[in-house]
Amino acid sequence: MAHPLWALRPLILLLSFVFLTLIPSSIAFQVPIVDTDYSRQICSGMWGGPSAYINVSFGSTSQGNLAMVIYEWADVQYLGKVTTAETDQDLPQKTYICTSGAVNSGYCTADQLGRFILDLPASKSVNTTSFWSARVELPANKTAPTSSSSAGLWNNPAGNPTPPNSSNTSPWRRSANIYTDRIARQVTEVSSTGVLVYNEPIHYPVKKTGFYCVAAIPVTVQGSSSRRSDTDVPFHPSYTGSVLFKNTFNGQLPATDYPKVNFYFTMFIVYATFGVVWAWFCYRHIHELLPIQYYLSGLVGLLVIEMLANWVYYRYLNAHGKSTASTVFLIVVAILDAGRNSMSFFMLLVVALGLSVVRESLGRTMLKCQALAVAHFIFGILYAIGIVELELESTSALILLIFIIPLAFTLSTFLLWIMYSLNATIAHLRARKQRYKLKMFERLYYILLFTVLVIAIFFVVSTMSFSGRLAEDYSAKTWRYRWWLLDGWLALLYLSGFVGIAFLWRPSANNRR
Repeated sequence: MAHPLWALRPLILLLSFVFLTLIPSSIAFQVPIVDTDYSRQICSGMWGGPSAYINVSFGSTSQGNLAMVIYEWADVQYLGKVTTAETDQDLPQKTYICTSGAVNSGYCTADQLGRFILDLPASKSVNTTSFWSARVELPANKTAPTSSSSAGLWNNPAGNPTPPNSSNTSPWRRSANIYTDRIARQVTEVSSTGVLVYNEPIHYPVKKTGFYCVAAIPVTVQGSSSRRSDTDVPFHPSYTGSVLFKNTFNGQLPATDYPKVNFYFTMFIVYATFGVVWAWFCYRHIHELLPIQYYLSGLVGLLVIEMLANWVYYRYLNAHGKSTASTVFLIVVAILDAGRNSMSFFMLLVVALGLSVVRESLGRTMLKCQALAVAHFIFGILYAIGIVELELESTSALILLIFIIPLAFTLSTFLLWIMYSLNATIAHLRARKQRYKLKMFERLYYILLFTVLVIAIFFVVSTMSFSGRLAEDYSAKTWRYRWWLLDGWLALLYLSGFVGIAFLWRPSANNRR
């Protein structure tokens, strides 16, 4: 006989993941940057507050100069100078970096060389915007700095200042907990020349919620002491670093995904509460339970486990980031999702066929229903794994169709069979004038009709929203509610439909009526 603990292994495994989510390994969303990146700008939505900030750090081997700017998307209109078009048909272009050519064209001044151009109206100053801008000299520069003021910042001939004795108030001494220390810091100051000699992470407090961007463009700056002869060729800046987006919450999830943590926890509580109520009804009428109510009981338990798994997955992802373990966990969640979908369609099909209400048994038809549910479950797992493992940009259309078509076929079979069977059952009950049972199936029909209408409405809304996904400001406008369009509304729609159907087929003293 197997030891009782073996039966608890899945629960113990899930609880161990819950425990791991309580031990965060990082408290912020971090994006690496290198000089070979195609995109020179990194953006992310951020929930602003006293503890929110952006840190930009570079490795000690990074060398060269960067034009850098940090800003909130609402101010993007002031970034860069509009370039005069050559003809009326040409679209207006912008010059973003102050180069010698930009100086000659009058787009910026010589003291702004190597920096981003900010084109502010006369009524607005840079202090009233979200901009932080500077030319950053990276730490491993082999050439002498071009700015005498920045060169003497840490090598003052008159002697460097002596740090205070207190380790708590010293601006030169880093705290053991770097993240706690950053919270109280002000924005990194830039010298009057607009040049920042990099020696510690660039700090940018985020006081307001918004969509923030960090842009870094390599620039080549030649000063009087930066070239040893006329034959020297300036090197291209090389750097590695990271941009850390610290939100008001602790964790590695982007701000756009963090609402899922609380959402799935709330869904878990709702389904668990519903499960307790359902179990009480089953206990009260245990001797009158119908076969369909056993299927519903199993689905309730599966839904509680699935919501718990989704919550634990996002908690784990927030605490530890993407890894092999998170990918495995994602596949497990996808399997649970496929099981829930298959069991839901199976339950709707046997209900539409009149099991336990019109007829006591479906005979060989039950085997066909079970076979279709198993096929839908298998194809659902393959589809979920394909989404995780395949790269849409590089995978051939034939491979993608192999993962999509079987699932679409079983889904279409389910939907057509359900609607045909439901209409046939309603017609059968209407002909026999069984008004009580007829009322149940008509309400089921209205629930399914309501679900279809809501899906159609949200399909139109989602299509209109995602049609602009290639627009430059799409992410800035949708980052707060994008998770709702992808996950939230479907989960709530399923909850409302499931609760409505379960209420109709709830255990009662009139089960056999």
